[in-house]
Amino acid sequence: MTDDRSLMTAFKPTVFVIDDDASVRKSLSRLLRSSAGYTAETFASAEEFLGRDHFKGVGCLLLDVQMPGLSGIDLQKELNKADYHLPIIFITGHGDIPMSVEAMKKGAVDFLTKPFDDKELLRAIGKAIEKDTYARAEYHEALDIRRRIGLLTPRENEVLRYIITGMLNKQIALKLDIAEKTVKVHRGRIMEKLCVDSVAELVRLAEKVGIKPTEK
Repeated sequence: MTDDRSLMTAFKPTVFVIDDDASVRKSLSRLLRSSAGYTAETFASAEEFLGRDHFKGVGCLLLDVQMPGLSGIDLQKELNKADYHLPIIFITGHGDIPMSVEAMKKGAVDFLTKPFDDKELLRAIGKAIEKDTYARAEYHEALDIRRRIGLLTPRENEVLRYIITGMLNKQIALKLDIAEKTVKVHRGRIMEKLCVDSVAELVRLAEKVGIKPTEK
């Protein structure tokens, strides 16, 4: 099992600063690089960020609410629609409670009102980076599980859905009208292809990718 430190160091975190104020972009970029060692990319508008290639590493958005063109809230909506899930920390000098509630409901990690303390900001960014690290680890784990499940034959897929109900080989054989020995062979191949040693592990893998057990 990968430990927390290896997860956090497997990628170089990038913080995307999106603010129409050049002085804010400059000061935040300096803080992020010198105080926390993050990679920082700055953008003067939401539209400018949307023009960037899709980011596939670990990171977060440090996003101003009030900007010309698309607002920070508008950008959050666009990213959600595009299934582009970088954690967002909103920063604003004009925020109010309803706005912050809306942002948090749509997935924002934090909502900071200017002026904010550097330690408060870095703490929020650390939380966002940690969230993204684990989300991406789970995403890649799910991809690997689906790859392994893709190795199963149609009959093995069918048997798998019975196995994760907790049924015994004899019971599965009766359900499928096949020999118990055949079920045993299928079970062995499923375990081998999915790289697991127990039914409990099979159940966990199935849950991670949304495979439902067949009704008994």
